[in-house]
Amino acid sequence: MTTAGAAHDFAWYQSYPAGVPHSVDLAAYASLVELFEKTCASYGGNTAFECMGVGLSYAELDRQTQDFASYLQNVLGLHRGDRVALMMPNLLQYPVALFGVLRAGLIAVNVNPLYTPRELEHQLRDSGAKAIVIVENFCTTLQQVIANTPVKQVITTQVGDLAPFPQRAIVNFVVKRIKKLVPAWSIPASVAATVGFREVLAKGRAQPYARVALKHEDIAFLQYTGGTTGLSKGAVLTHGNVVANLQQVSAWIGPFLEEGKEVVITALPLYHIFALTVNALLFFRFGCRNVLITNPRDMAAFCAELKRSGFTAITGVNTLFNGLLHAPGFADLDFSKLKLAVGGGTAVQQTVAGKWQKVTGVALSEGYGLTECSPVVSFSPLDKPRWNGTIGVPLPSTEVSLRRDDESEAAPGEPGELCVKGPQVMQGYWQKPEETAKVFTRDGWLKTGDVAIFEANGFLRLVDRKKDMILVSGFNVYPNEIEAVVAQHPGVLEVACIGVPDEKSGEVPKVFVVKKDPALTEAALRAFCQQNLTGYKMPKYIAFLDELPKSNVGKVLRKELRGK
Repeated sequence: MTTAGAAHDFAWYQSYPAGVPHSVDLAAYASLVELFEKTCASYGGNTAFECMGVGLSYAELDRQTQDFASYLQNVLGLHRGDRVALMMPNLLQYPVALFGVLRAGLIAVNVNPLYTPRELEHQLRDSGAKAIVIVENFCTTLQQVIANTPVKQVITTQVGDLAPFPQRAIVNFVVKRIKKLVPAWSIPASVAATVGFREVLAKGRAQPYARVALKHEDIAFLQYTGGTTGLSKGAVLTHGNVVANLQQVSAWIGPFLEEGKEVVITALPLYHIFALTVNALLFFRFGCRNVLITNPRDMAAFCAELKRSGFTAITGVNTLFNGLLHAPGFADLDFSKLKLAVGGGTAVQQTVAGKWQKVTGVALSEGYGLTECSPVVSFSPLDKPRWNGTIGVPLPSTEVSLRRDDESEAAPGEPGELCVKGPQVMQGYWQKPEETAKVFTRDGWLKTGDVAIFEANGFLRLVDRKKDMILVSGFNVYPNEIEAVVAQHPGVLEVACIGVPDEKSGEVPKVFVVKKDPALTEAALRAFCQQNLTGYKMPKYIAFLDELPKSNVGKVLRKELRGK
């Protein structure tokens, strides 16, 4: 294995939990479809997914996904490699459509349901999607752009479609009565054919499903990046890429799970790569019951679901964990069954991690990844359950190198851009060879855009996003460090830091703070920072906001703070 200094190989292997191999068997499954079929055969009677109190067993999921695949093949006439967009929040219909698309030999294109018309049009055009599965609530957005896209088939679903009667009718009636949730929409038949989800399953069931023999080289997903630096790009993830990442994370987490017995809470949207791989696929592989949270912003309903579920695992991002910790009633829940809490997507702050462990008795374990790596690259050792501010060590069969701007390897102890090699790394960006070339080094390593440093024990510590670094009078200042300090003030709920232009220093830090204590003043916060930050790292400007701008996954959008 090649890294930023061969001495790191041994150090990080020493940190592996007992029984975790240095490499994994990539040939265990020929495709995600094979993994799906074997899992359904093993756990047929168990509940696979549950939403709003309605469960779907592994056997039922097997039948319904086959029906869905049959419809795509026989009625829509889609062929191997065609793209199908999925535009849904966390509902039972999502795993049915997802696995149905894959079983038909097609490529899934996950779409954020809250996209604007401009964003949706770009993704549908760029991916070349021929069909879309969409919740009716969001059809008005599709209506505005579909004529400018290659989409010719629209499969619509209502929130309660997979609930039994009469619950289905009640849920769909209530949602439709809330006009702001389901505004009037109409897609002309001259533009695209429209059919309902339940009709799709019925028509597919009447047709013979033809199993498609898939290999590692076949594309499974066009998974679009967040688009925080411009137009989003579709990362090409093959069945081999995702199977490899599942094998890697399974080797890491598997020893701490009981197959067929775990209950995982999925509040992060499944269309996002973190929840897609870790929740929809990884926990599925272990025969878990996956409880889907459709609206995690409704904290009262969320906590009620947690109380009812008997959950043993939960995944989230810093803002989700922080929100739960401040939700009325959360601290009174029974956490006796909880054994695994995984944070990712963005750095978990020490204050949040500390309070989480104090309230639940379970440490937050951090992983690190990105869309282009399917997504997981590194993970904290689960046999050392404590927050340490690092992103752990590289997973089995994963190589990491820290690089300078000229792509040479950083010296031991020197920060460098985190670069990755491994079977989980994408094939490139969909139909964008120039963009693909920009993110790979000359010797074939994926450049993540994140700056990291190796600690003496082989653990990786992120110092920040490379593009977010602030240059103050020639000194590098990393916003994450400042945010971590400010967040420790008891009067602070949330914080974000950016660099702003300064005539004297070139750039200076500016922090945006959401108060926990309404009495918090700028002077008090500045005095706190002076105690914890050296002079050039001190925020020159402090602004108080009612809330920070965030993506639908909960990441703070620093770019939207510029100019405020």
